[in-house]
Amino acid sequence: MASKGFKVCVGNRSTSKVELTVNRAKDEGDLPLIGAMSPEEFVSKLSKPRKVIILVMAGKPVDETIAKLSEFMEEGDVIVDGGNEWYVNSVRRSEELKTKGIMFVGMGISGGEEGARNGPSLMPGGPKEAYDMLEPIITKCAAQVSDGPCTGYLGPVGSGNYVKMVHNGIEYGDMQLIAEVYDVLRKIVGMDNDDMSALFAKWNEGELSSYLIEITATILAKKDDLTEEGYVVDYILDKTGMKGTGRWTVQEAAEQSVAAPTIAASLDTRYISARKEERVKAATILEGPTEIPNVSKEQILEDLEASLYASKICSYAQGLNIIKGASDKHDWGVDLSECARLWKGGCIIRAKLLDKIQAALAADSDLLNLMVDPGFASELNARQLAWRRIVTLCVASGISCPAMCSSLNYYDSYRRESLPSNLVQAQRDFFGGHTYERIDQDGVYHTAWTDAHKSIGNINERTAGNV
Repeated sequence: MASKGFKVCVGNRSTSKVELTVNRAKDEGDLPLIGAMSPEEFVSKLSKPRKVIILVMAGKPVDETIAKLSEFMEEGDVIVDGGNEWYVNSVRRSEELKTKGIMFVGMGISGGEEGARNGPSLMPGGPKEAYDMLEPIITKCAAQVSDGPCTGYLGPVGSGNYVKMVHNGIEYGDMQLIAEVYDVLRKIVGMDNDDMSALFAKWNEGELSSYLIEITATILAKKDDLTEEGYVVDYILDKTGMKGTGRWTVQEAAEQSVAAPTIAASLDTRYISARKEERVKAATILEGPTEIPNVSKEQILEDLEASLYASKICSYAQGLNIIKGASDKHDWGVDLSECARLWKGGCIIRAKLLDKIQAALAADSDLLNLMVDPGFASELNARQLAWRRIVTLCVASGISCPAMCSSLNYYDSYRRESLPSNLVQAQRDFFGGHTYERIDQDGVYHTAWTDAHKSIGNINERTAGNV
């Protein structure tokens, strides 16, 4: 903010960090930034109506920081939480601060270290009055793309946190899909790091162009500076950490009754990766294929590119449907095309693909699923055979591809007019009297499947509690 010309006051529990930040601002061009050594001093140095952005660990630290600051704040002031917070907590905090007349905004921020200085994607949700006060600042600080700053008003409090949460869920899926492609390249194709890096760099010039593809090329080529032998990535333990937003996304998918198998598979893979000692032991007990099918390298590379693109579409489709489900439930009015627009720059999932996603959602705001947009449907149809070949190759080779396989299963399940769910519902009716609907006539029915089955009484009462 200071580098964009805004006067900024910073505060922290650690006065040394405040001093460090103030000195750094001076060294970087005497930026308009000052420091404060206590909450009271910090608030007193802000012009009214005050606009405070807090960046602390989610949960209790946020509540504690708000309590300290709000003691000295007044009606009409605004507090913005820029952390990865559970949206329900933001709704609660907004209600608590209303008694003091202080407006609260939950704003998701994506971009990492690069975005922090060069412009992140900002996803605010809160009172429109508060957003209007912040808008001149955040639109200038956000990443800039061809159609404007990567920020905008998403809706009431909670919506911004929710969109950022799902952004991270999509990020989980995207990263896992890339990791699965990497696994095929090294284990089946037999490519070395430099060749894989060159391939990802090439893909980054086409339809797969994205931040994650770009950094994958860089990562794979990075030599190890500790041993001065080999590459850094080959020394990294295969245990993936996480902060919780991916788990929240999967939980919310279940809450909204939205299928999100790509994102769920990526989360499950992180859980399995964490059980390193168990996997080491299992590797000595469980067996897999001993031979890899003989498929031409050129065919695999071509199919991998097509499969990765198709799977990414599924991941975005699932995430956007989760947002739509919550928006409809909470009456947030989130514009999905706007989500795609503000993800186009600054954030971790920024990708060339988002231009098409934004256009599809802008053309049809009632689009049921991204996959049935005419443009995306055509692309998926053209790539589905390649997709199947890669999943089949992985299965035959004993190489797990949970996210890519889940994406293909999602596509196949959604495109089928008839699923075997009739048998599942029959089973539910058999053991629990849960009833069923028929395809030949309206109404709700129950069958006495055996002589042991008795009357279940009022059939309509049996459907109570269905979700």
